[in-house]
Amino acid sequence: MRNFLINLMRGRYGPDNLGTALIFISLILSLILRVLGLGMLAALPYALLALMIFRMFSRNITARRRENDRFLRYYAPIRTKIKNRVARLRDRKTHKFFTCPGCRKTLRVPRGRGALQITCPRCGERFVRKT
Repeated sequence: MRNFLINLMRGRYGPDNLGTALIFISLILSLILRVLGLGMLAALPYALLALMIFRMFSRNITARRRENDRFLRYYAPIRTKIKNRVARLRDRKTHKFFTCPGCRKTLRVPRGRGALQITCPRCGERFVRKT
């Protein structure tokens, strides 16, 4: 069975970030449509899944890679912001976050150290804040 799948996918594009996003979007969309009772749009999640399967089995690798790169150009900054927010929530009890007045970079400083002179690693600006 394993050799069959290996031979089936040889020369084909396979899964990528855009395909994963299409799966999640179709799942969320089908749940929303079911809750709202919009049966006339029920084929839309299936169309997204069909598009994902088409992309996965496609032999036009350069076109699929271009599509995925275009998707990542918009999705990567959003993913980075979400990861940063999650990290801030996770570390909020042990660290305090400040914004550098010079370059606007977010800096993480340990809590409970009193007033600290903070040096920004990006621009070298020094400022004092109470932790």
